[in-house]
Amino acid sequence: MPIVRRFVLALMLSLTALAPAWANPLLVVDRATLDVLYAEDAGRPWHPASLTKLMTAYVVFEELAKGTVTMEMPVTISRKAFNQAPSKSGLPVDSAVSLKDALYILIVKSANDIAVAIAETVGGSEADFVSKMNDAAQRMGLTATHFVNPHGLHDPAQVTSARDLAIIALYIEQSFPQYMPMFSTAVVRLGKARLESNNGLLEGFVGTTGMKTGYVCASGLNIVATVDRDGRRLLAVVLGGSSGRERNERAAGLFLDALSGRLSPKGQSVLSLPNAVGAAPVDMRSQICGAEAKAYVAAQEAAFPMGLKDQPSYLTADIAPREYTAVDLGRLRAGIALPRPRPSHVPMFTTPVESAAIEDVLRPAITAGGLDIALPRPRPADL
Repeated sequence: MPIVRRFVLALMLSLTALAPAWANPLLVVDRATLDVLYAEDAGRPWHPASLTKLMTAYVVFEELAKGTVTMEMPVTISRKAFNQAPSKSGLPVDSAVSLKDALYILIVKSANDIAVAIAETVGGSEADFVSKMNDAAQRMGLTATHFVNPHGLHDPAQVTSARDLAIIALYIEQSFPQYMPMFSTAVVRLGKARLESNNGLLEGFVGTTGMKTGYVCASGLNIVATVDRDGRRLLAVVLGGSSGRERNERAAGLFLDALSGRLSPKGQSVLSLPNAVGAAPVDMRSQICGAEAKAYVAAQEAAFPMGLKDQPSYLTADIAPREYTAVDLGRLRAGIALPRPRPSHVPMFTTPVESAAIEDVLRPAITAGGLDIALPRPRPADL
C-alpha cells in the first residue's frame, strides 16, 4: 500500500476513534401501555428544532376544541411570517389558506412562515401563542421544556428532551386522534408546488403512522415517529442525527428491535422518566455545521452505515405517499370577505373532555375556556 494511502487510512481511523460515538438521545415507548422499551439520555436537554411544531399543532387543537377558532378561518401570511427563514410554504405576503390547510403545511412541510401565521391567527400575536405553548407544557409536566417561538428556528432558550417530546406526541394522539392523519401525510400540494415531508419512514417502513422531523445545526437531525405493526403501537424519538439517512434508519432500526422482542419493558413508564432539570442543553453546531462536522459524520457513518450506498437499509418498503391538496385563498385584506361561504361553526366537543388520573395525580386543566384535556394513559387490558 503506498505510504500516502496508508497515512490517509490511518488518519481516517484516528478521526473515527476520536470523534464521539453515538451517544445522543434515543427513546422507544409502547404507546398502548406507556412502557419504556429503551431509553438513552432521554432526559437530556436538547434543542427541539422543528419538533417544536408538535406543540404548535397541539395548542391549535386545544383552541379548536374550545371553539375559539375553526378549521375554515383564514390564516394570512403577515410580513413577519413571510420574513422567517426556510423551510417555507412559498406563499406571498397577505395570501391566505384555511386553518386546516395551514396545519397540513405546518406538519408536512414544516413551514416556518406558516408557524408564525398560525400563531398570530390563533393566539392574537406570536408572543401570546408561545405563552399558550408554555402553559400546555407546564400542564403536561414537561420539566425540561421551554418554548420561545412556534417554529423551532434556533434560540438558545428553546429546549426540550426526548422524554418530553414523546409525551407531547402521546397527548396529541390520545386527546385529538381525529387529527392523526395530518401526521401520516407525506405530500401537500399547494398550487403547482409539491411540499414533501422529510420523514422517510412514511414511504419506506411498513406501519408508519407519523409524526414529525426537525433540524437546526444546534440540534442535529431529529425525529419523533410512530408505528402500528404486528399488533404493536410504538413510538420512537431520535435526536442529534448526523444526517436524514441516519436519523430515519435509526428510528426504523429501533422499531424492528422492539417488534422482534430485542427491546422489552424496563418496568418504567415514560411519564416517570426523569429529566436532567437544570442541565445546559447540548449544542451540536460544531459537530453538525462547524469544524468537527467532517470527523463527526465519518464516525457516525462508520458506527451506523445502514442506508449508505452499497449498504443494506431498513427502509425497503414501497409505500404510496398519502397526499393532501391545500387551496391558496389568494390575497386577503382586512374587511374583504372570503371567496366562499363560511359554514356556521359547530363545536367539536359539547362537553368537557374527561380528565384522567395517572398515579393518583391530576394535572391542572386548561386555564382558559374550561376545557379539561386528559393525560396520556395506558389502554385498558383486554378482557
